[in-house]
Amino acid sequence: MLATEELTEIQWQMAHAIAQTLVQDDADVNELSKAIAYLRAYARQEKAGTRFFDYLKTLERNGGKIGHSRKTSEYYGSIENACTKYLKAFQNDVAVMLQILGWAARLMRYYKNAGPIGEITAPVIASARQAEIASVMQSQKFAVDQIIDAKVSSINGNKVTYEILEKIKLTEKEPKKVSSLTEGQKVKVKIVSLKEDGSIKSVKCAD
Repeated sequence: MLATEELTEIQWQMAHAIAQTLVQDDADVNELSKAIAYLRAYARQEKAGTRFFDYLKTLERNGGKIGHSRKTSEYYGSIENACTKYLKAFQNDVAVMLQILGWAARLMRYYKNAGPIGEITAPVIASARQAEIASVMQSQKFAVDQIIDAKVSSINGNKVTYEILEKIKLTEKEPKKVSSLTEGQKVKVKIVSLKEDGSIKSVKCAD
């Protein structure tokens, strides 16, 4: 069985969000399990993730014909919507998709008996890189005026792009510092401001 620590924080949030969404929609966990079985069966084929989303769309369109009850079509629609919303960023990594979906199915059984769910707060991730960045951001606690390590990724005029923690790239105007910087140089930067979620909004060279 997959251990929770094998999921990143973002992936764990995706699993909870899918489960919560489907429970709120009164979807059938057995239908989700069938979708997982399909993905697992074709996992080694080319573009398996893309084919999985096409499969879900086909189920939604034809749910009224192939379903065992009137609600089956609604189940398929809920599953297609939730998976597209929360899993699209991972479509090129079927192993991750299977991990998230496996936990989503388990969590559906939990949430069915856990009382009102309330607002679903998981972020919608548009790409695998965005998921990586979000995971890095959530694993760190940043503060204004904090000094952190960075690398000069590129220079364009007086604009310098800094790479932080090997994942986060921020482009800032550095008219007073740019002449002393070179691409690939390791520097110290100071956090100038943060976003509402605690992630870095802007930095300045501190060297």
